[in-house]
Amino acid sequence: LADHYMQVLACKHDCVRELATRSGRISPIENFLPLHYDYLQFAYYRVGDYVKALECAKSYLLFHPDDEDVLENAGYYEGLLEGTMDPDTIKPRKEAKRLLRRHKLESHLLQVAAAGLGYAYKEPNYWNRYGARQDEHSVPSSISNEPEDGPRLSLARKPMPKPDRELKEGGPLLYSDVKFVYNSQQLNGTQRVLLDNVISEEQCRELHRVAGGIMLAGDGYRGKTSPHTPNERFEGATVLKALKYGYEGRVPLKSARLFYDISEKARRIVESYFMLNSTLYFSYTHLVCRTALSGQQERRNDLSHPIHADNCLLDPEANECWKEPPAYTFRDYSALLYMNADFEGGEFIFTEMDAKTVTASIKPKCGRMISFSSGGENPHGVKAVTKGQRCAVALWFTLDPLYRELERIQADEVIAMLDQEHLGPSEMNINPKDEL
Repeated sequence: LADHYMQVLACKHDCVRELATRSGRISPIENFLPLHYDYLQFAYYRVGDYVKALECAKSYLLFHPDDEDVLENAGYYEGLLEGTMDPDTIKPRKEAKRLLRRHKLESHLLQVAAAGLGYAYKEPNYWNRYGARQDEHSVPSSISNEPEDGPRLSLARKPMPKPDRELKEGGPLLYSDVKFVYNSQQLNGTQRVLLDNVISEEQCRELHRVAGGIMLAGDGYRGKTSPHTPNERFEGATVLKALKYGYEGRVPLKSARLFYDISEKARRIVESYFMLNSTLYFSYTHLVCRTALSGQQERRNDLSHPIHADNCLLDPEANECWKEPPAYTFRDYSALLYMNADFEGGEFIFTEMDAKTVTASIKPKCGRMISFSSGGENPHGVKAVTKGQRCAVALWFTLDPLYRELERIQADEVIAMLDQEHLGPSEMNINPKDEL
């Protein structure tokens, strides 16, 4: 009963992050609630309501009492109010105080319960001070016209640089065992690279064992067993699901962590090889297997995954790729890390914009990784798997931190917690009832 209550409390405690995940996005806006007070204090100042401006500034300071920008703003508002009223009588908003007090009490309960029930708990950073709206409209253009001694938004000193999308490649592969195979020119395209030995044979086997223990039919695709073809079974699992199963003792936690570690290795390689000058974030990570269904392979003429682009809607007839919803327009780079070769069919192919003319074909094998930019310059698909099971780790990346994968953020927190506890291989079977 206590375990159930703590899971409910942990879920409730995480609501501030869930509510900060806007519709259509898969990661939360950091510092979501405090940012409202930051914008409000400036807005009230602009309309001359210095009382409410000070009230909102003080509300923001409940979350970040050492924020220099807002402290300066609060002092400025107090100076404007001198002689008309006592600034000390203006208090932070009651709802902000109530929420913060409740949040702290929830955190205290979770930490006490974790100690009493014998499981680890690490409080996430819900009020990241440097969170901001990461787009070109995050700060009103007129803010630069304010006098230097006037108020300014706290986030005005922390602009996000726009990524330089000058296309580059050929950067270091970072790991001595990774073998370069083909570049863009050799693959007849743009922003493409083929690598071998990204993971070892033993790691492939271990990942395959983990896959058998954690995959659910259609996971990640709203329960559809086969989203692309009726002739194959489609199964997948996310990093967080793997860690959850490891924590519950259903699979070795060391093996679940391998999934996390090799996906991070792939991210670092992609970021380095394409010489990106800004951080590459995970957008979605999926361990996926496609299995040929017996009795359904004769006279088959479809693909395992139809020709498409990863961040735009491919329109072969118009020779265009429309970068608009429902496409995942925020994806910038993609990668597929293969785990096995003991199947028939399943070649990865690049095509022209007509979705017919094949420009490159890649046969999967253990440790092989194909990576490429996610736009219309790289239409691709997968030929039919006609016998056996084809498994790979599919990775999509973004340069926009707003579209970071929420499950990845949560997985990072789990890994940080495990590292803090210094868990070793002999300590992996802990608290099998615990839920992440």
